Amino acid sequence: MKKHWWKAFSVLILLYVFVVGLLVPLKPGILEVSSSDVQSGEEVTIEVKGYNSFYQKGEKGLRAWLKLDAQNALAAKEIKVHNDRKLNLTFSIPQYLPTPKRVNELSLILDNEVDGASVFPSALFVTQDTIDPNLAGHNWRNHPIKDLHEKSGISFPFRNILAETIRNLYFHVPLWFAMFIIFTVAMVNSIHYLRKGIEVYDTKAMSLTRVGILFGLMGLATGSIWARFTWGAFWSFDVKQNMTVIALLIYLAYFVLRNSFDEDPEKKARISAVYNIFAFASLVPLLFVIPRLTDSLHPGSGGNPALGGEDLDNTMRMVFYPAIIGWTLLGLWIANLYFRTQSLKERLSEF
Repeated sequence: MKKHWWKAFSVLILLYVFVVGLLVPLKPGILEVSSSDVQSGEEVTIEVKGYNSFYQKGEKGLRAWLKLDAQNALAAKEIKVHNDRKLNLTFSIPQYLPTPKRVNELSLILDNEVDGASVFPSALFVTQDTIDPNLAGHNWRNHPIKDLHEKSGISFPFRNILAETIRNLYFHVPLWFAMFIIFTVAMVNSIHYLRKGIEVYDTKAMSLTRVGILFGLMGLATGSIWARFTWGAFWSFDVKQNMTVIALLIYLAYFVLRNSFDEDPEKKARISAVYNIFAFASLVPLLFVIPRLTDSLHPGSGGNPALGGEDLDNTMRMVFYPAIIGWTLLGLWIANLYFRTQSLKERLSEF
């Protein structure tokens, strides 16, 4: 039992990932804003719909701003709370704005001691007919955003557009990490076979590659479902989606190649090992280099750093990193079972 502790460990970790990842609530956020295009100098009332919010409980200290830039913000003139999930905000937009742009995007920021701070980007578009910095200096009254509250307790961040689908981060992304680790171990076994010529390394490489492809397909499926709810379609021909399919097709060709040499097991193992090494070499640029050089809907592309503060906070790391370990150990366990099955078939074929 001692030698198999890691198998039980993988089950416990994934059980933790499923329970905590699916049951811990999201922080309060702004689900929807009835934003519209307005002219400067107008008074505008916008309706706000919250998510997991408690506007009535925190009504006494509720504050709201329209943020123009890092230095300038406009406080709400009136806040009317309808219930815990709905409120109206009234803003008086000055005639002149302290910006040289004709059309300006203003983000909405809400804050109270119960829900903490919430942000909704591009909540309002304000057009100013006349741009006059001098008049703006006299007309604009800045209301600095300060003393924001932080919500206490363990919760996951509310991301605009993603909402509850952010929980897929514990399945979709760790499956890719596990796939890459498993492909790495398979490549190492292929190198060992070329160096030592021992058949067991070829069988291990083949078993690991099979599981790596399985995890890759699972990652592709979970990603497509996620894309449907966030990007509007299962497949958007995003560069990372396309590169992933190409990478998996290259690895699927590994088994087509193996089946071409049934009459010569040694030649099959040797050529398969060489192909497996080159398949792994193609995996790195396809998944990690090309997407970063082009614009993509995915985080970590187009020069945008992946898994940074905008995508992953500390509470999510408590589940995300264990998920990588759990899925990787499960994949190695499945590969080990397949390896033992193949070894038994080979022994039986000798009789």
